[in-house]
Amino acid sequence: MNPRKSRRGDPFAGKARDYDRWYHTSAGAFIDRVETDLAFALCPPVAGERVLDVGTGTGNFAAKLYHHGCRVTGIDISPDMLARARQKAVDEGFEARWILADVTSIPLPDATYDAVYSMTAVEFVPDLAAAHREMMRVLKPGGRLLVGTIAGDGPWGLAYAQRAREKPDSIFAHARFPTLEEVLALDPDDVEASGECLYVPPDADEDDFNSGMESAMREAGRPAGFLCVLWRKPPGDGAP
Repeated sequence: MNPRKSRRGDPFAGKARDYDRWYHTSAGAFIDRVETDLAFALCPPVAGERVLDVGTGTGNFAAKLYHHGCRVTGIDISPDMLARARQKAVDEGFEARWILADVTSIPLPDATYDAVYSMTAVEFVPDLAAAHREMMRVLKPGGRLLVGTIAGDGPWGLAYAQRAREKPDSIFAHARFPTLEEVLALDPDDVEASGECLYVPPDADEDDFNSGMESAMREAGRPAGFLCVLWRKPPGDGAP
């Protein structure tokens, strides 16, 4: 396979600009913040490390990694998303290496990266086991893999699945939302930590997307909408 061409097409064609606009809404900015806070609490970025951002999209998470001092490579299946990421890097003054690639066949050498992050991307990968093997393969021994995903049994995953049934042309028709148990089962022996967030439900008012409501919903026992799992590659393990 040509590593610069996806076997799965580009489900995000023409959607990059709308994707970025969402981050500027009250709900989008809040959701982005709580998800990033959870990811960085479990797997803090370390200045100087080489990191891979899988499913980088328009470069939103890659920019955060760069501003923490990381040397960033971002890969994505979507040419449109990567074009937006490249332009954003120029406009906002951050640096990353961008590669058009499928996570199930990453065109990079074994044991290259200190950390791999993948945020809200595995939902669109049909073969999670293959994706996990590839992300672990490119990690250095002792390296960290952090995967964040919409929870399939949470309110956001259920709402998106319903939207896909109602609108077959929706981007969510290309998605499958895994549960925490399914993600943990990808490699239970090397799991180091996991966590959940996004307790504010999708039907909340725009004004309810705030830290106070997030805490109140969590304390009330509402289900989480987003999960993260952290793995550590065993020391001395050159490839999984």
